Amino acid sequence: MAFSPIKIIAGRKTPMAGVLNGIRIIDMTANVSGPFGAAMLGDMGADVIKLEAPGLGDLSRYYGPMRGGMAAGFTVINRNKRAVAVDLQKPEGVQVLLKLAKGADVVLQNFRPGVVDRLGVGYAACKSANPGIIYVSISGYGETGPRANDPVYDPVIQAASGFMMVQAEPGSGKPVPVRNIVCDKIASMNVAQGVLGALFARERGAGGQHVKISMLDAGLAFLWPDAMSNHTYIGEFPPMPEIGDLYNLPLAKDGYVIGFAITDAQFQGLCRALERPDLAADPRFAQITSRTANLLELNKIISAEFAKHTIAELTARLSREQVPGAKINSRADLLNDPQILHNKAIVEAEHPEAGRLRYPKPPITFEGTPSTIRRQAPQLGAHTEEVLREIGMSPDEIAELRSGEVVA
Repeated sequence: MAFSPIKIIAGRKTPMAGVLNGIRIIDMTANVSGPFGAAMLGDMGADVIKLEAPGLGDLSRYYGPMRGGMAAGFTVINRNKRAVAVDLQKPEGVQVLLKLAKGADVVLQNFRPGVVDRLGVGYAACKSANPGIIYVSISGYGETGPRANDPVYDPVIQAASGFMMVQAEPGSGKPVPVRNIVCDKIASMNVAQGVLGALFARERGAGGQHVKISMLDAGLAFLWPDAMSNHTYIGEFPPMPEIGDLYNLPLAKDGYVIGFAITDAQFQGLCRALERPDLAADPRFAQITSRTANLLELNKIISAEFAKHTIAELTARLSREQVPGAKINSRADLLNDPQILHNKAIVEAEHPEAGRLRYPKPPITFEGTPSTIRRQAPQLGAHTEEVLREIGMSPDEIAELRSGEVVA
């Protein structure tokens, strides 16, 4: 399938709703590293069909708070999808997948390396069914190498990619995890980017292709520019404090506030806000190069000054002096933050089984082809019948697959 045609009306291009309207994606991924990216593509208008094994399906259905038989996190990263339950361990299930691939634009999978080929649903098989297919493989460490076949979850890649040591307090040497499934999400955002790039290349005549993304590579690329600045130049050079050491989190009288002055003008504004003009004149801190070299010392001074004021006083002073800064929001604070409310960044919806819920709107605003939330996350196999009929299967054929426990 190709992009939806663009109608020419009165000399203007008027695309149909959603930049990916008309694109069909077969999502064989589970947990977060694929589903998060697939949901982003679904927000952009793609028809995303989520394939799961009958029985339990994607185990992320069961992580965290549950209602209506569905975990809260699952509802967020599996919206705008239809669900088909099919057993790929059975030859008949493989044939169902290949029929789906024949009419699709994209296939996503995050099995361990080699599994899809053993099952008969790898790139070669899908390409045989559909030469124009874009096939995306997501792995933990990569498809080859000493750790290629090792199982991974997000914390494992956080450890291997350096995330945990980057989070360490300066000088402590003690690793600190990011308490979020960050490496899965980074990989998944690369999935969305890779799909969009491959679709564009296909429109320009490049044909289908195999797109490969490893969580390790994605994590390294994400961290590198700032976290590895002391390891980028090869050869001898004077080391500097890590850029991450700029992230000082001072405690005010009633909570935490961040003030983030980078430029010389911003630092001078910070000094005015704190009524410390002597710091602006101090040669250790007066210029960005000297401030960076003496960063840890400066952070101690700033922290002591912040402790003299309330959050409201500090944020008002920082805003007045045009110094980037903000109160550090708790999870509960996010729901009432004035800017978040103004942006309408959090939307509420009614899930047919899970009830009332809230989650972020699609973060990218397309003025002419808006992203939309058209479906709530589906129950396991909710659309099996519907989708199989769309690929030409008769009711008798579907019933036979059900009786053989190939689909559910």
